[in-house]
Amino acid sequence: MLNFETRRKHPTLLLIDDDLISREVTATVLTMSGYPVHTAVDGERALEMLTGQECAPDVILMDAQMPGLSGTELIAELRTRTKARVFAISGSNPLDTVAAAADGFLLKPFDAEALEKALEGHPIPGAISRKSHLDPKDPVISLETLAQFRGMMPEAAVREIYAAVAADLARRIQTLEAAIARGDDGEVRRIGHAIKGGCGMAGAIQAARLGALFEDLPVDTESNHLDNSMALLSDLRAAARNLERMLEAELPA
Repeated sequence: MLNFETRRKHPTLLLIDDDLISREVTATVLTMSGYPVHTAVDGERALEMLTGQECAPDVILMDAQMPGLSGTELIAELRTRTKARVFAISGSNPLDTVAAAADGFLLKPFDAEALEKALEGHPIPGAISRKSHLDPKDPVISLETLAQFRGMMPEAAVREIYAAVAADLARRIQTLEAAIARGDDGEVRRIGHAIKGGCGMAGAIQAARLGALFEDLPVDTESNHLDNSMALLSDLRAAARNLERMLEAELPA
């Protein structure tokens, strides 16, 4: 039997699935593996739970095809209410736009081991693969810039700078998603330019390079334009998480 110490190490999950059997079986498997799990029967109920602070998930698992609010629209609404990572789950490959908007994808049926691999960023058998624009060789921040800041100011002030950069990046990611959803290419490029400049000045290399890619997005009406933007946005969220982890490890409060 799992004890409290084991359970505490697992991220809290919110499972959104309209199919009763699939939802209950998945929740049971994950609960027995030590994950605290909350469930919602549809997208509307999930948003109510988040708005009412009924749960504070670290990870959201959402069925890719549900009646009512679903797909990219649901992902966009979830992003406004939580910083949780969002994984699409489905018995078949979801739409490219959904796969690009989510932080990852799991093919049903999946077990706790598959979820753990997905959370760690490992490729999952059966999942859609796409080229990431986030180069794992890129450092999260420039060590040279960090050293310069440390030579000019106290450690607390250095942390304050990077905390401000992380907070600003989180806000810009939200406005980017809204601009992409309404097809405002000019605003997307403008925000990309701002991310490139602000993060570049602070030496946040990963985020700055992704901002530059947004700034350079071509003006066209091809069908894959939205897919490319959403894929870049997923990479930018990953870069933002990397920056927050760097803050916790390198510059703890």
